[in-house]
Amino acid sequence: MTLNIGVLGLGSVFSGPYAALITRLSQEGKVRLVAGYDPDPGKREAAAGRFGMETSFDRAQDLIDRDDLDIVLVLTSMNEHGYLARAALAAGRHVLVEKPMSSSLEEGAELMEAAASARGLLVCAPHVVLSPTYQEMHRRVRAGEIGDLHLGRARYGWSGPWWGRWFYEPGGGALFDLGVYNLTSLCGFFGSVQRVTALVGTAVPKREAEGGKVTVRADDNAHVLLDFGDARFASIATGFTMQKYRSPAVELYGSAGVLQMLGDDWAPEGFEHWSNDRGSWELVPEADSQWPWTDGLRHLVECVENGTSTLTRPEHAFHALEVMLAAKKSAAEGRVVEVRSTFPDLDFGVTGGADADDRAKHDPRSA
Repeated sequence: MTLNIGVLGLGSVFSGPYAALITRLSQEGKVRLVAGYDPDPGKREAAAGRFGMETSFDRAQDLIDRDDLDIVLVLTSMNEHGYLARAALAAGRHVLVEKPMSSSLEEGAELMEAAASARGLLVCAPHVVLSPTYQEMHRRVRAGEIGDLHLGRARYGWSGPWWGRWFYEPGGGALFDLGVYNLTSLCGFFGSVQRVTALVGTAVPKREAEGGKVTVRADDNAHVLLDFGDARFASIATGFTMQKYRSPAVELYGSAGVLQMLGDDWAPEGFEHWSNDRGSWELVPEADSQWPWTDGLRHLVECVENGTSTLTRPEHAFHALEVMLAAKKSAAEGRVVEVRSTFPDLDFGVTGGADADDRAKHDPRSA
């Protein structure tokens, strides 16, 4: 089976990381890149010349309506994610949408409703839980190898993008662009967040982007506290305000040990495991040093091929969206904000030969 792919958004996220994975999957005979759309004529021309795909569409919807597409990738600016993903699902396509799934909770809820009845599967970035490092850490947590999970800490940031003004406009910002990785990682370990307290603001009011000065109208600096219930807490430090760092990406503190993910959660370099019983640290290298953060596309292709449900659940992405919006509200109002949504625990066995009943139980379209 060769699946035809159409791409919405032909910028750097497509032309670098996703294009590399699409090329690899194409060489394996799994996918074919047939169409792309971007409002920038230069990007359309460059993509058509490089990949030989059709890019002469007047609107994103024209690509979505193309009747030979199996998968649509939504790689546009953040404010466009929700409605484009929903339109592609409505057209019967399988959909991968970059993070966040939407920039508003209402639109995110509409996308969730669409996914529940759609013929196609919905995969939402980030894809951090698919890395071998994450999966082994998750296995050890669920097996009780560090005891009861009490505290967590995560960080991800850098000095900020210069190639897109929309990062600094309403609907953009560091939480949606960066903090979502750490939040997805921590929730995968701890479960659903119940309450949020946060400091979120704009530390650098003017930025250089697209060759000019930009007034920053989105968050670029955040510290978020997460309450998972039962006195289990975690924190996230994120922003376009970090020049460099040398520290674990994720730290998990349990009653019998510690797990520390090295590198970044989107580019893990293995982890360290402290065991009270052993009385020493164990260093576990990343099992796949070439693991790409675009791996959700490979996962989606395999699920379509095998007729299995996806490990990366839309409910997880929706929960992360609600938590990020709650963090912004907490900072603006100076109070703790309750979170209503939940998501099912990660089940790393569900895509590996689960029977039909088990697949139905975990299928996002039956949630």
